[in-house]
Amino acid sequence: MARRESLSDSGSEDSSLSDSELQEAFAKGALKPGLNVVLEERPKRRNDADGLKQCLSEFRQQLAWVERLDVTLAQVVDPASQSTANKDAVDPENDFQREMSFYRQAQAAVLEALPRLRKLQVPTRRPDDYFAEMAKSDQQMQKIRQKLKSKQEAMERSEKAKQLRAMRKYGKKVQTEILQRRQKEKKNMLNAVKKYQKGLSDKLDFLDEEQTSSQGNKKSSASQRTKKGPNAKRRYKNQKFGFGGKKKGSKWNTKESVNDVSSFRSKVAHNKGPGKAGKGGKKALNKRPGKRARQKMKSRAR
Repeated sequence: MARRESLSDSGSEDSSLSDSELQEAFAKGALKPGLNVVLEERPKRRNDADGLKQCLSEFRQQLAWVERLDVTLAQVVDPASQSTANKDAVDPENDFQREMSFYRQAQAAVLEALPRLRKLQVPTRRPDDYFAEMAKSDQQMQKIRQKLKSKQEAMERSEKAKQLRAMRKYGKKVQTEILQRRQKEKKNMLNAVKKYQKGLSDKLDFLDEEQTSSQGNKKSSASQRTKKGPNAKRRYKNQKFGFGGKKKGSKWNTKESVNDVSSFRSKVAHNKGPGKAGKGGKKALNKRPGKRARQKMKSRAR
């Protein structure tokens, strides 16, 4: 049992090594025959300030300030927070305070460097006729311009397509409404015709409505908005009964109608017209032969 436990402990120690460590050891040639790996002691990290200063002194060049243009300043204090006790502390988690501290530091460096540059007669303002070379070539800018133009044209085409789809949708809606209205009118007219054929109705108003509807479709929208006149039935009744007003006594004789004899016909009045017999008159002869006579005439002709 003890031997098995020792073997399991050694196996767990061997399995604790990661694949990356085994690969590094294999690359260095540190793997020996067997399952044991000899690991070298890792170097300890340290802050060698003297060595860094020595390296800095070796590659530092003693150049004039105009060639270096470096400005080193202490932390600039925010004038708005001078009254507070903790005015020098800037919260690194606060984005606004951190960016404002960078801005104040850069502004103070510029104010420190400008007088020194003017003293050395170094121009700090760009002349009006200065043209700087662009970072990108003309060919690259032309490609960008063409790409932007193609994007704009694609957006315009998509907008036009959307408008056309909306117009087609609206046109289909109007067309379906017109077709439904026509079908309804046709159904009503067929029902009216069936009622008239069966004798359930003696009105022929549907013919007038059909004519008016066909005329209304041919007219423009302005003419459709105008008020329609009365139909034939209404006109006949207006002609027969008048347009309102006094109805009683409208057929009574007046002095003028009694004296007016222009429409008097004596033959009609005294029953002496053609085809009519008076008291002593003869009946008018019928010129057309009777049925038997006509049949005899036909048989003779055969």
